[in-house]
Amino acid sequence: MTETRWGRAVALTLIGIASFGSLLPIALAVLNAFKTTVEINLNPLGLPARLQWENFASAWRNASLGPSLLHSAELAGLTILMVCLTAAPCAYVLARQQGRGWRFLGFYFMASITVPAQLYLFPLYFLFAKLGLVNSIPAVALIYTAMLLPFAIFLLRTYVLAIPKALEEAAQVDGAKPWQAFFYVILPMMRPGLLTVAIIVGLNAWNEFVIAVTFLQNDNNVTAIVKFYSLTGQYSTDWGEMLAAAIIIVLLPVVVVFVLLQRRFIEGMTAGAVKS
Repeated sequence: MTETRWGRAVALTLIGIASFGSLLPIALAVLNAFKTTVEINLNPLGLPARLQWENFASAWRNASLGPSLLHSAELAGLTILMVCLTAAPCAYVLARQQGRGWRFLGFYFMASITVPAQLYLFPLYFLFAKLGLVNSIPAVALIYTAMLLPFAIFLLRTYVLAIPKALEEAAQVDGAKPWQAFFYVILPMMRPGLLTVAIIVGLNAWNEFVIAVTFLQNDNNVTAIVKFYSLTGQYSTDWGEMLAAAIIIVLLPVVVVFVLLQRRFIEGMTAGAVKS
């Protein structure tokens, strides 16, 4: 009993330290978003003399956050749609097919997760420039899809492995074709995994900067995260305004999505962990 209590105390202490370290930057960002640049430079840990709500209005106006947020939502939505439409059937095939060739293909998808985007950024830009696809949100969504698809396939494959083959066999006995068994039996049981993939893919597409700033150079389709970095001045920066924009662009969407979908997200992360 004593060892159990000590172990629990140590675990809670470590969790508390990790939580404090994770939440401290967010708390400081929220605190300093209501302060002037002078106050931030003098004492970033102190309380504001007066709440500077003007920082949020100024950030919204100077960064044109209204249109850019719509562009980010369009980009994230297209990426989620393309990833989910392609990852689900690919994961089903890789999970059900056996053989050395299929295993090599699965290994290829898993290995491609580690390839950094900077490795193919410039060749891809020259290709897209020749095809006239620069400054196109669907084209950038296609790049995000190619980047995030291996992860989605790898995650959804675990869900298919957890679904008993007897369900498909029963559907085929009743006269269902393979594609009907997938759409009407397997796909509904993959919903928690698809939701998890949609959340992770959407947040990655929302916050991605390098590819967005490279391929979207027109103010008519630039994303919010690129507009956020445009608030940085060459010689000086209004840190209060910039932190207010960070809260609107980065912090608020993540918090809203997690609060609304936290139960489904946790269920989706654990549902495919155990094979039936």
